[in-house]
Formats: sequence, C-alpha cells, structure tokens
Amino acid sequence: MSIDGTWKLSMTTPMGTQASTLILKSNGGALEGSMDGPQGTVAIEEGKVDGNAASWAITAAAMNMKITFAANVDGDKIAGEAELGTFGKATFEGARA
Repeated sequence: MSIDGTWKLSMTTPMGTQASTLILKSNGGALEGSMDGPQGTVAIEEGKVDGNAASWAITAAAMNMKITFAANVDGDKIAGEAELGTFGKATFEGARA
C-alpha cells in the first residue's frame, strides 16, 4: 500500500502528547511532503521510502532541533519512533485521514 496521502499522528513526547498532520508523496524511493503541528508547518527533509518502511526528518524551528522519524505503514495505519535530539526518543502512531 502506498504511503502517499494525509496522516493524523499522535506522538508521545517528554512534553506530553503532540498531535500533527503529515502529508506525504512518494516518488520512487524519495519521499516529500510536510508536517503540521504545534510549532507550525514544516517541509520534511531527507525523505525515503522502501516498501512499507519510511524515514524523514524535520527541523523544529522554535527549538532549532532536527527530529528524525522512522515509520512502518500497515494499510491505513502508521507507527514508528522519532529521535528528538537531546530529548531522547518518542513513539508515534496514526491513521490515514
């Protein structure tokens, strides 16, 4: 199943649960799109997709921090882990909107 589309995510972070909307579009093994959350909308960087596995990064401008994501898609569900720099790791999950 394609990762393309809009996803509603919930991420458990040290600052509590954060909701965001992720818009993804694959082009071969490349992945592009944007993520809209509490800090505003940012473009994804370094996006890659391989089958049901995907990875991307964002730069959270308010904290000047790069956050990297690794996810697996299972039908209309997505789940994975994010590296939050000095804040450690956070898990996230979501569903296709």
